[in-house]
Amino acid sequence: MGKIVAIVNQKGGVGKTTTAVNLTAALHEKGARVLLCDFDPQANATSGMGISRHGKKTSYDVVISGVNPYDAVVKTPFGDVIPSSSDLAGAAVELISMEQREYRLKKALAGVRAGYDYIFIDCPPSLELLTLNGLCAADGILVPVQCEYYALEGLSDLMATMRAVKRRLNPQITMFGVLLTMFDGRTNFSNQVAQEVRKHFPGKVYATAIPRNVRLAEAPSYGVPVLGYDRHSRGAMAYLAVAEEIIKKEQTHE
Repeated sequence: MGKIVAIVNQKGGVGKTTTAVNLTAALHEKGARVLLCDFDPQANATSGMGISRHGKKTSYDVVISGVNPYDAVVKTPFGDVIPSSSDLAGAAVELISMEQREYRLKKALAGVRAGYDYIFIDCPPSLELLTLNGLCAADGILVPVQCEYYALEGLSDLMATMRAVKRRLNPQITMFGVLLTMFDGRTNFSNQVAQEVRKHFPGKVYATAIPRNVRLAEAPSYGVPVLGYDRHSRGAMAYLAVAEEIIKKEQTHE
């Protein structure tokens, strides 16, 4: 049975989509069966996996129109994807009047989880109904945290939301992991932020931090994860190392 992980942080620009795309590719490379569900109307994970946004069934069709999720899956050399589109921007409004509105994505993914080891949900950078659907569908959340001054600001809101979801909607949800992103080991500041985050989330922060890396920033414009662009770059190596940590951690919990 696949593990469903929502990649979430309501702050934009923390490396959320970069993590969704590159962790999918890295785990796929390690032999895991991975599905990336792009649940962000910006659809950056979709284009980052090299999928055109037009003429495809999308996460919008799956959640709003009840399309079979298998009919929306696009196979890529880096893992499977349920793409997104800008239609999803209106979904939050459409969901309001629907029954079981918080559980639409959970219900949809239940039909495909047996076919995967990991299903990642790339959530929008906000705490609204789409993200709530992601949190209700997930077994755990993965939080990318940028190594910068305001890193911990907003995380308290996210943790409060997660506690409320756990209490009222999804009692099973856990913290899957915290990933330090845009890390510059040459600065005291990055190291201090890393230390602070590790103190806040003991035992939950991956040993590997994702470095600031030009190749990571360039890869999306070529429509591939960094492994398909420059597999020997520091960014690619870091995501492969995080994938290794995830696999080992899962094995010890089995």
